Amino acid sequence: MKIPSAISQVIESFERLPGIGPKTAQRLTFYLLHVPQGELEKIAEGFQNLKKGTVICSECFVVGEADPCEICSDSQRDKSLICVVEEPLDVLALEKSGKYIGLYHVLHGRIDPLNNIGPEEIYIRQLLDRIRNPQSRVLEVILATNPTMEGEATAMYITKQLKSQNAKVKITRIGRGLPIGSDIEYADSMTLERAMEGRSEY
Repeated sequence: MKIPSAISQVIESFERLPGIGPKTAQRLTFYLLHVPQGELEKIAEGFQNLKKGTVICSECFVVGEADPCEICSDSQRDKSLICVVEEPLDVLALEKSGKYIGLYHVLHGRIDPLNNIGPEEIYIRQLLDRIRNPQSRVLEVILATNPTMEGEATAMYITKQLKSQNAKVKITRIGRGLPIGSDIEYADSMTLERAMEGRSEY
């Protein structure tokens, strides 16, 4: 039996998403066939507005609705702290813990030579420029990259760059409340709270 082209196009679109295999793509597509047309149109509208309704903050590179984002423009945040994370989802996870009151810097990746991702492909230079800025009030940089080989390599590279430019900031690494090999976005709020409280000088 030949699959209708409208169905096969949706299956192929789902297969391009990370973590979605052929079987899951088929299940999702056939599930959507049972969804009322009005609901499908709402889903489609959501996809269409995904890029149009979001911007990347020019200061911290988090994905938000305005530039600067609500965190950077919040006068109650501690401007002396910058927490460096790999992805925007990590910011959401740390914010859920409700214990961190500083600013963020989102790298949008990590140094990964096997996949041809070097320091130039992520927002490391912008972090260094931010700290070097004469108006900067940053006193501590918290390296909260994931505890993986790539995350550790990224943290080491940033530390080396900050020390080589004689940045007068304290460099700390997020505490070991996170299990090795795990991602920040999947950690519960208690684990993240302990990780933040147990950070150490790097």
